[in-house]
Amino acid sequence: MSSRDSASSEVTPELLLRAYACGIFPMSESADDPGLFWVEPEQRGVIPLDGFRISSRLARTVRSDVFTVTVNTAFKRVMAECAAPKPGREDTWINTRIRDLYGELHEMGHAHSVEVWQDDTLAGGLYGVSLGRAFFGESMFHHARDASKVALVHLVARLIAGDFKLLDTQYVTDHLLSFGAREVPRARYRKLLDASLDGIAEFDKLPTDFPLRGATMLDIIAGRNGAS
Repeated sequence: MSSRDSASSEVTPELLLRAYACGIFPMSESADDPGLFWVEPEQRGVIPLDGFRISSRLARTVRSDVFTVTVNTAFKRVMAECAAPKPGREDTWINTRIRDLYGELHEMGHAHSVEVWQDDTLAGGLYGVSLGRAFFGESMFHHARDASKVALVHLVARLIAGDFKLLDTQYVTDHLLSFGAREVPRARYRKLLDASLDGIAEFDKLPTDFPLRGATMLDIIAGRNGAS
């Protein structure tokens, strides 16, 4: 379900947070379209934090620290990369207004990025919104194999450590299915969302001023899965 907002200039970061709390999020028809429309899928994608799956091959990559992973050091660059055209997807739903709004949310402490570096090159990453004990994943990108997957592993470990309850992926893709993503009906999602908004999580419970080792993040995830 979606509804158009004919006056997107009236959308503020505060209104955006209220929309997330109601289970809706904005998109645009294209990068060049100045308008926004609100979306509330009939089936919502979520990744259970106590059922996050990592293949043995990916776990070896994470543990090897072939990538360096940082947090909130290049938010605008991550958004720009997520909005960039890609083979098979020449246009994007991330327009200038969305980039500006999420940039403001980032300054407010409600939007975060995970960056994956190969040497000094930004090889992948993701960004999303935190509210209460929910994290709403927005988009991810990669230029090197496994870079976005490594970003997701680091994100999940950070959410577990920070006492988050809900990881919303909006939709489920084949890529996310491999991590344990599933679809839940709108009514069920709203119950999960309401429960996750009751309380406060800490995205920066783990340090954000220096990169963390992959083995540390895998141990955090294994501890949560082992306790479930």
